[in-house]
Amino acid sequence: MKNEKNRRQALVLGLTSLAAIFAPLPVFGQGKYPDRPIRLIVPRAAGGQVDVIGRQWSERINPLLGTVVIENMGGGGGMIGTATVARAQADGYTLLLGSTSDLVLNPAIMPQLSYDPIKDFAPVSVIAISVPTIIVNASVPVKTLPELVAYAKANPNKLSYGSSGAGTITNLCGELFKQLAGLPDIVHVPYKSAGPSLADLVAGHIPMIAANVSDAAIELHKAGKVRILVAASHQRIKAAPDVPAASEAGYPDLIVEQFMGLFAPAGTPKPIIDQLAQSTKQVMANEEFQGKLIGQGFEPVMDSDPVKVAKYLKDELLRWTPVLKASGMKIN
Repeated sequence: MKNEKNRRQALVLGLTSLAAIFAPLPVFGQGKYPDRPIRLIVPRAAGGQVDVIGRQWSERINPLLGTVVIENMGGGGGMIGTATVARAQADGYTLLLGSTSDLVLNPAIMPQLSYDPIKDFAPVSVIAISVPTIIVNASVPVKTLPELVAYAKANPNKLSYGSSGAGTITNLCGELFKQLAGLPDIVHVPYKSAGPSLADLVAGHIPMIAANVSDAAIELHKAGKVRILVAASHQRIKAAPDVPAASEAGYPDLIVEQFMGLFAPAGTPKPIIDQLAQSTKQVMANEEFQGKLIGQGFEPVMDSDPVKVAKYLKDELLRWTPVLKASGMKIN
């Protein structure tokens, strides 16, 4: 009887050992995610819009995910940093704070790009949107966008507009406005950034600019030194509720959005993507954070998720190609 009992115990122990050997490995072959700092690549220099969003997100995500280290990797119009993430290991420890410029405009106008915005990245979440606006100097005798169109048609070849650079979202906003209004003779003047274009507008060196809404532009608008005629969005922007949206100004197709959001390398496990998305959604639900973004001119996005971002990115790529072609910019 004792021998029979020993045999049963040995059999149980043996089966237990076999089960342990053949049991599935823990998810991702490692411990709980994350178990070390996450690297967030910002493909722009420190201090710009994308960098500001990245740093504010990382501060608020720390209690949920742990340390996030910001690495500014400017250069190449955002292509260097973006390509770095495309080639990174798909383990959730290298993320991209991507934008319209990196994932929509560069793929459309830059030949031989080293990354594919659809195939090389796994969308996580859009955090915020920056909306371009059409702004005129206070001396320009117009108060609405239709008045600007009428003035431009009555004064052919006399108007120019500034942007933050060729191929930027503000350049695209200006070109889309020209197409919709039938004003091909308005000359584009590219600047190196938004700041100098706004300064020249205030000084009267240029009559109008296309510029992302900012706290500086809003203050100048309130002071009467410039006039923001329209926000290129579906609805009025929270930072400047007195500025008409595109449809209210008579141009419902003048929709231009600079999104800023999180992307991981393609192949990153879905549980990691879902965890990043859910943690970001918790951060975005914070009213204080929303207020801070709005105060800086951003539109916070509270209902983003990986599926919505994937569709949005594809739609933006399709939408901007004809605009870029019509503007004369080079297309892949």
